[in-house]
Amino acid sequence: MSNILLNVNGIEVIYNHVILVLKGVSLNVAEGSVVALLGGNGAGKTTTLRAVSNLLAGERGDVTKGSITLRGESIAGLSPAQMVDRGVIQVMEGRHCFAHLTIEENLMTGAYTRTDGKAAIAQTLEKVYNYFPRLKTRRTSQAAYTSGGEQQMCAIGRALMANPKMVLLDEPSMGLAPQIVEEVFEIVKDLNSKERVTFLLAEQNTNIALRYADYGYILENGRIVMDGEAKALRENEDVKEFYLGMGGTDRKSFRDVKSYKRRKRWLA
Repeated sequence: MSNILLNVNGIEVIYNHVILVLKGVSLNVAEGSVVALLGGNGAGKTTTLRAVSNLLAGERGDVTKGSITLRGESIAGLSPAQMVDRGVIQVMEGRHCFAHLTIEENLMTGAYTRTDGKAAIAQTLEKVYNYFPRLKTRRTSQAAYTSGGEQQMCAIGRALMANPKMVLLDEPSMGLAPQIVEEVFEIVKDLNSKERVTFLLAEQNTNIALRYADYGYILENGRIVMDGEAKALRENEDVKEFYLGMGGTDRKSFRDVKSYKRRKRWLA
């Protein structure tokens, strides 16, 4: 991978000084790419994103080994605000809109750190409305009275208001109807190709994530067990069986001996 924007090298993350959550995770995100972090609940996807955005301290978490660099510079010791200044914005799992503010007020909070003037911010707002026409329609509605899909769009739109270079997107499909999920991912792909925004997204829905990503990493129990071009992962028999639910009719669970042996083969 050329022009690496983000490099995560062998990180370990411990919560409350005792709980080891990530065990030597390494990954690269090339500038202008969409990279998916895949795996089930509790695999370590959110923790990886929080390690990158330096939001672990609020959860009593610590990167105890390894390094994370952005454009070749270590991010250790940078505050989340300084990460925003460097163009890295996280969209949290569960959307987290300000319920009592309108959609437009929510979006404007994303521009809080900008110093390039009102005209430039108004231009970005118009751009966000172009990508999310539904938000324009609902701009005067309180976020609390909008749908889950609209709130997810609002959360992504708010991140875009900061003019990010890279967006960390945590479980964008969670709790959304399939057609809305499709819509959100189409917009991600659009933002990536037209605005050159780089995305690192954590997603349980392996199927859709691999359709829209360029590259994927599969996490299990805090370790990366497989990675590769999204197309190659989609066609990989093990990924099909264990993550895409496309195994044969006698598909076994992970705990089954046969699957365990097969799984050992690709973990080796």
